[in-house]
Amino acid sequence: MTPEDRIHALGIWHGPLEIEPITGGITNRNYLVRDRSTRRVVRLGDDIPVHHINRQNELAASIAAHAAGLSPAVIHHAPGILVLDFIESRALSAADLQDEATLLRTLPLVRSCHGDIARHFRGQAMIFWVFHVIRDYAANLAAAGSAYAPLLPGLLEKAKRLEATAGPFEIGFGHNDLLAANFLDDGKRLWLIDWDYAGFNTPLFDLGGLASNSELPEAAERTMLESYFEKPLTPDLWRRYSAMKCASLLRETLWSMVSEIHSTIDFDYAAYTAENLARFERAYKAFEQDQ
Repeated sequence: MTPEDRIHALGIWHGPLEIEPITGGITNRNYLVRDRSTRRVVRLGDDIPVHHINRQNELAASIAAHAAGLSPAVIHHAPGILVLDFIESRALSAADLQDEATLLRTLPLVRSCHGDIARHFRGQAMIFWVFHVIRDYAANLAAAGSAYAPLLPGLLEKAKRLEATAGPFEIGFGHNDLLAANFLDDGKRLWLIDWDYAGFNTPLFDLGGLASNSELPEAAERTMLESYFEKPLTPDLWRRYSAMKCASLLRETLWSMVSEIHSTIDFDYAAYTAENLARFERAYKAFEQDQ
């Protein structure tokens, strides 16, 4: 059954459909669907155990995020399918987040994610512990005979040092994939979408991911942390944050290495691996110099 057939078969539509792929997804296949009366976003994606993605968890997080006022409403769901309200908007870019005013607009959503979603979440919830994910990715790569296997011992040793440095840990409900494109601007407010990796985590992981994914300069990172925590930045917090930012980059690197083996989506994962590995090594060098 084609994606279009699966969308038609949902039985929720009124009249003929126009189905348009939405570009950019590298974990799901996303479509804008128009019927006679409305527009919806349809996300197609099964569980991906190798990436710790559980679609029931994504559904529960999406419902809770809407209840918290962060995300569009879930209109319908079926196994491997999520239908969401369409928001007329544009996705932010890394360049947008490098503008301080735009970056500061995202932080109330991030803070609300960490503090409010758990009050609305129902059912079994995931824990996204990045250092476990890193170790599991490394084991998967070793078992698959990945060409990156010679790099793994050194990367795992660095992860061990990062985990030891990043504590003590506060725990909130994390988005855990704060790419700029997961923020939508409708001209009046921002929305936060895509809850594939949602689960309890330290807020510093999301903040590190927000910075690393958009390549924020250090001055913007410091502004971000002081605004999020509403107090002056201390050397201890900067050290712990820097460790989690490195962990975010390492996880993204290993995610891409694993995707080179397992993904069927048309995307240049090898180039993405090389880009993120280089960025991780630069960030880790800066982290070492700060110790």
